Amino acid sequence: MNINYKEELNESQYEAVTYIDGPSLVIAGAGSGKTRVLTYKIAYLLENGYNPWNILALTFTNKAAREMKERIACQVGMDRARYLWMGTFHSIFSRILRSEAQYIGFTSQFTIYDTTDSKNLVHSIIKEMKLDEKIYKPGMVQARISNAKNHLLFPTKYAADKEVYERDRAARMPMIREIYAHYWERCRLANVMDFDDLLVYTYILFRDYPEVLAHYQEQFRYVLVDEYQDTNKVQDEIVCQLMKNLNEYNKDKSENGVNLQLQRRICVVGDDAQSIYSFRGADIDNILSFTKKYSDAKVFDWTSGKEREFKLEKNYRSRKTIVDAANSLIEKNEKQIRKKVISAKEDKGEPIDVFEAYSDVEEGEIIVNKITELYRQNDYKYNDFAILYRTNAQSRIFEEALRKRGMPYKIYGGLSFYQRKEIKDVISYFRLVVNPDDEEAFKRIINYPARGIGKTTIDKIIDASSNAGVSLWTVLCDPLCYGLDVNKGTHSKLQGFREQIESFIADCANKNAYEIGIDIIRRSGIMNEVHQDNSPEGLSRKENIEEFVNGINAFCMSKQEEGKTDVFLVDFLSEVALYTDQDSEKSDDEEKITLMTIHSAKGLEFKNVFVVGLEENLFPSIMVADSQCALEEERRLFYVAITRAEEHCFLSYAKTRYRYGKMEFGSPSRFLHDIDKKYLCLPNQMGIRSVDEGAGRFRREIEGGFTRSASPSRTTPFGSASSERKERPKAQIIAPSVPRNLKKVSTVSGGSQAMSSGPVSVAGLQAGQRIEHERFGLGEVMKVEGTGDNAKATIHFKNAGEKQLLLRFARFKVIE
Repeated sequence: MNINYKEELNESQYEAVTYIDGPSLVIAGAGSGKTRVLTYKIAYLLENGYNPWNILALTFTNKAAREMKERIACQVGMDRARYLWMGTFHSIFSRILRSEAQYIGFTSQFTIYDTTDSKNLVHSIIKEMKLDEKIYKPGMVQARISNAKNHLLFPTKYAADKEVYERDRAARMPMIREIYAHYWERCRLANVMDFDDLLVYTYILFRDYPEVLAHYQEQFRYVLVDEYQDTNKVQDEIVCQLMKNLNEYNKDKSENGVNLQLQRRICVVGDDAQSIYSFRGADIDNILSFTKKYSDAKVFDWTSGKEREFKLEKNYRSRKTIVDAANSLIEKNEKQIRKKVISAKEDKGEPIDVFEAYSDVEEGEIIVNKITELYRQNDYKYNDFAILYRTNAQSRIFEEALRKRGMPYKIYGGLSFYQRKEIKDVISYFRLVVNPDDEEAFKRIINYPARGIGKTTIDKIIDASSNAGVSLWTVLCDPLCYGLDVNKGTHSKLQGFREQIESFIADCANKNAYEIGIDIIRRSGIMNEVHQDNSPEGLSRKENIEEFVNGINAFCMSKQEEGKTDVFLVDFLSEVALYTDQDSEKSDDEEKITLMTIHSAKGLEFKNVFVVGLEENLFPSIMVADSQCALEEERRLFYVAITRAEEHCFLSYAKTRYRYGKMEFGSPSRFLHDIDKKYLCLPNQMGIRSVDEGAGRFRREIEGGFTRSASPSRTTPFGSASSERKERPKAQIIAPSVPRNLKKVSTVSGGSQAMSSGPVSVAGLQAGQRIEHERFGLGEVMKVEGTGDNAKATIHFKNAGEKQLLLRFARFKVIE
C-alpha cells in the first residue's frame, strides 16, 4: 500500500523518516512519536529499494520489537515484515552467534544462563575456592563481572588492570579476578553464555573474523537503533563494527553496479533527557557524541535549518503545563542536547499540585484520598492511575492505604512467570536435553523430582568434573573413568537419570518443542508430583505448568504460521531465555492502580501520575550527593516520571519518614526548586495555613533556610507565590510544621505549643480541639474517655480517618 508520509507525519517526523542518505541522529522528546518515526522509516526504506532482510532494527525489549513489527506489517504486509531483522540486541546477536558458533569455540546448541543461573555458578566457584561468602557475596561478584564484560574488560585484561585490582582490594575482594577467570572458563566448558556474553562474543566474533563481519556488513545495509541513550559500551562498539568501511573481502563486490559501501546507513533514535540506566552500564556519551563519532554524517535540524540533528519536539501525550514544567526542570542539566518540547494538546491543564505530608503514612493517605476523589468525580478507571516512587521499599505505605480502602492495585515488575520455581525446573530439564553440558541445569534437576541423589553425591560429581576439566554430564556418562566414588545403589540411580535424559535427547530430533515438552513434563515425574499436592500453592503450581504448556503450543503454532515448519526445543528456549519481566507480564481484565519504581515506568504513560517521596536524600538519592553526573541522571529520572502523565501530575513529599527502623526528618527535594513555580500549586497556595507559625526555627533547620508563611503571597520554599494562582480552589491538603523533637503532650491548652515528655492532663483535652500528630498529621478530637494510663481519645484525622489513641503513648500536640 502507498503511504502518504506528508499527511501522516508532522514536519520534523517527515524529515527524520525520509532522510536515508547517511547516518542520522533523531532526538525524540517524551511523547513525540518515536515509535511512529521508526516504523514509518522502515516502511519508507522498503518502498525505496531495500529488502527486509537488509534492514537491522535493534530495540531494548521484545515488546517494542513486536509492536513495531505489527505496525510495519499493517503498512507493508506481513509477507515482507516477517523477514526484517528486528529484535532486542540480545535476541538478534543470539541468532547470529548460533549461526557462527564454531568460530568462537561453541556449538550452535549453546544454552543461555539467566541472572539466577549466573549467580548460582558464581556461588559455586566461591565455595570451591573456599572464600568467605560474607565478603564475596555472589550477587556483588556477579555484578562486577557483568560490568567488566559490558566495558569489554575480559579476564586477562581485568587481571592485569592495576586500578581495577586496587578497587577490588579496597573492597576486600582481591580474588575477583580469579573468580572471573574461572567463571569465564566454566561457561565455555558448559557450552553456555550469559546475557552479557551474547554481546561480548558478538563483539569478539566481529573483531577476530573479518570475513564474518564483512558478511553481516553486506547483509545489513541499513541499521536502526531504538533508545540509543540506553546503549552501553559493548552495544555501541558492535554497531560501530557494522558501520566500519568494508574490508578486503568485499572491496570489489557490488550489487546492481552500486558500491555497497555507499549503501550502508545508520539511524539512531533516542532522548538524552531520558538516559536513566547508568547502573546497567548505559553510557549517555554514546548519544551525546554521535555526530563526532560519525563525522561523515549529514544531519539536519529541521527547526533552524542548521546541520545538526533531527529533533522531534512535539509531545502528543501530555498537557501543556506538564510539558512546560518538565522542560523547566531538565534545562538545569548541563550535559544534554538542548531542545524545547512543546505540547500538541490544546488543553493547557491545571498546575501541578505539590502535596506536603507530615509523615510517610499521611503521604499515603493523601495520595489514596486524591485517587478516590478523581475516580469518583471523573470518568477514570483504576488503570488510569500510577504511583511512582524512587525505591521499591516505598510501596508498602501505599499498598496499606489502598488495601484499607479495598482499592485494587498491582506492583509492576513483580516475579516473572518464567522465574517461578516450577517453571524454572521444567526449563532446566529442557536446557539439559538441548545441551547436556549445562552445569546449572544439571545441578538443579539431577534430584528433582527426588530420586535419592543427595548433596554429597552431587559434590563428588562436581569435584570429579573440576579435577578432570570436563562437564558434569561427561562425568555422569563415565563415572568410573573419572574416579567417581559412589556405592552401587547410587550408581544405579545416576545411570537411571542419565538414561532418561538420553531418551529425551534421542526424541528431541524427531519431535517439535510442544511434543517433546509434554513428554519431558510427564515422564520426568514433575506433573505427577505437582498433582499430589492439593494445597493452594500446589494447585497454583499445577496451573502454572499447564499455562506453560499452552505457551509452548502457542509458540510452535506461531512459528509455523510464520513459515518455520520445524520448531525444536532449542528454538523455544532461545525465545524464553530472552524474556524480561515487562515482556512476559500478562494483562488481566481487572482494573488496577499501578505502583512501580520510576525506572520501571519508562516507556509507559497514564492519565494521572503521582510522583511521591520528593525529599532530599531520597530523591535525589543520598548516593549521588558528591557526583554532578549522577545528580543529573537523578534529575533525568524525575523528568521521566513527570512526562509519564497525560492529564494530571501530582508531586508529594513527607516531612518525616520511617527509614532504617527510625523516624527521619526531611526537607523538600531540590528538584522541586528546579521547576518554574508558575507551573506548580504549592501547599500554602491551596489555602492551607501553617499549623505552627511559632516553629519557624524548626522549619528553617529542616528546610535548609527556607521559610513558609500562612499567607499565600509570602515566601515559600520555592520563592514567592504567583498572584495568578490565588483563584484556584482550595485543595484538602495538610501542611503541618515539623518540630525537631516530637514528644508526649505535657499540658493541654488552646494555643500552639511544643511537645514535651510527661503525663497527659486528660482533663484539659476536650472534644473539638485540634491536634497535630507525629505521623497522622492534623486531626480533631471527637471524644476523650478513661483516666490515668487508660485514658483514650477518639480523633478524626483529615487524611488518615478516625483513630483511637491511648494518650500515654500518643505523640501529638494541641494546636487550638
